[in-house]
Amino acid sequence: MPHAHASAAAANRGRLVAVLVLTLAILAVEVVGGILANSLALLADAGHMLTDVAGVGMALLAIWFAGRKPTNGRTYGYLRVEILAAVTNAFLLFGVAAFILFEAWRRLSEAPEVASGLMLAVALVGLAANAGSLFLLRDAQRQSLNMRGAYLEVMGDFIGSAAVIVAAIVIALTGWTAADAVASALIGLLILPRTFALLREATDVLLEATPKGVDMDHVRQHIPMLPASLTAMTSMPGRSPRG
Repeated sequence: MPHAHASAAAANRGRLVAVLVLTLAILAVEVVGGILANSLALLADAGHMLTDVAGVGMALLAIWFAGRKPTNGRTYGYLRVEILAAVTNAFLLFGVAAFILFEAWRRLSEAPEVASGLMLAVALVGLAANAGSLFLLRDAQRQSLNMRGAYLEVMGDFIGSAAVIVAAIVIALTGWTAADAVASALIGLLILPRTFALLREATDVLLEATPKGVDMDHVRQHIPMLPASLTAMTSMPGRSPRG
């Protein structure tokens, strides 16, 4: 099981590298576009993408550690590094969400002028790039918790880009510049539930909780002499805790 899990993660290294390159490119575009257009929504999406860069980088680092051979001091190897990376990534996302929500609240009281045309163009580029990243990770996210974390982040970026597009259209049609702050708040709120789910799954693995869908009473009925140590093995970090 651990070896299969590590092999699955390593097999997706190329996909993660491609996602990292795409994310870095769109991050640079959104920062420049957000400054020029004076759009908090674009900068908020860029901030989320910055955590994606950190998250994907940690995922790649975790894959490298997971591929190292066990030693006498670390008989299980370094597979738990992947789970620790997912936890760190979740806390980064919580911090970014809090910052976005604070800035959105501040701008709602005094909405500045926003260049909606540039805002729309940059958001469309971001949407296309995020769609490409989702395509690259769609299968890999079923095989690894850390891959799932990267997938959820990109999904959040995709929805965020869509929110920016809607806000840009509203501003262009109505002149209501507060739509930029509203879209920013929406991006911050969309980050939170997926981040909480990721943190909960990673914590379950660290606490060796029973995997979702496993009825331990049913297991004990059919294997009454199952040792507790073997029961705990169902929650070892080498498996995907939620399918």
